Amino acid sequence: MRLHVGCAMWTLTSWQGRLLPHPLPPGERLRAYATWCNAVEGNTTFYATPARNTVESWARQTGPDFRLVLKLPRTITHEGRLTGVDEEVRSFLEAIEPLGPRAETLWIQLPGSFGPTDLGTLAAFLRGLPGSHRYAVEVRHRAFFDDVRSVRLLEGVLAGAGAEWVPFDTTTLFRSPPTSDAEREAWSKKPRMPRRSVALTDRPIVRYLGRDDTASTIEGWRHWIGTVAEWLREGRSPTVFVHTPDNADALTLARRFHDDVRALLPGIEPLPEPMPTEPLTLF
Repeated sequence: MRLHVGCAMWTLTSWQGRLLPHPLPPGERLRAYATWCNAVEGNTTFYATPARNTVESWARQTGPDFRLVLKLPRTITHEGRLTGVDEEVRSFLEAIEPLGPRAETLWIQLPGSFGPTDLGTLAAFLRGLPGSHRYAVEVRHRAFFDDVRSVRLLEGVLAGAGAEWVPFDTTTLFRSPPTSDAEREAWSKKPRMPRRSVALTDRPIVRYLGRDDTASTIEGWRHWIGTVAEWLREGRSPTVFVHTPDNADALTLARRFHDDVRALLPGIEPLPEPMPTEPLTLF
């Protein structure tokens, strides 16, 4: 059984020298991160299609079992709204080709204005995508969480394409008022939606946002520990991304999540040993 866990990024100033070696050249930072986690969100690709040599570097730094869940560029999802974007999709797929199985699933994050009336567009877009990848869709329109008919329609579109629905669970963040600047910023920017924990495929993906307080983050993910363990028992291979408002302890928390699930299912493949922050010496 394999559980993939990771964070929203693979480098962060507050990790340097504390959790990851410092200094590290850009071409080694993902390699160091990959000794902590076996997956990462590819948020940077939302802003621009990466250069092929950059992608080749990502592939060199990770093994084939590592997962980069790359977000489709905003020119496709937000500016083009999935229409008339064939060339942009082709260019993106060509750029990420060196990743091979590392980019097994591509992430389609849709704007909050993309609602039930746009489902025909989503269905046509998914039908036109090549079978070389799996696809996972994140929606933020409130109707997809509050209106039963809209939920069923979206599930039907996704199931018809073999695509997954990515939940972004922010319920822990919004459970009580913010207590830090990072939490206040997250309150102003993150979507406030009900929790959804239904898997449509054998590769479910969860994005979980906790608090800057570690104990609150761990308490808030108890639901997901049981859910993910059950998915694994069913033969699914889930991926869970752990966020906090400042992400200072996200690396250790992602590993803690993996440990908590593994306590229920000892057969889960363990994570690698983290790279030491200081060079090893003989004395």
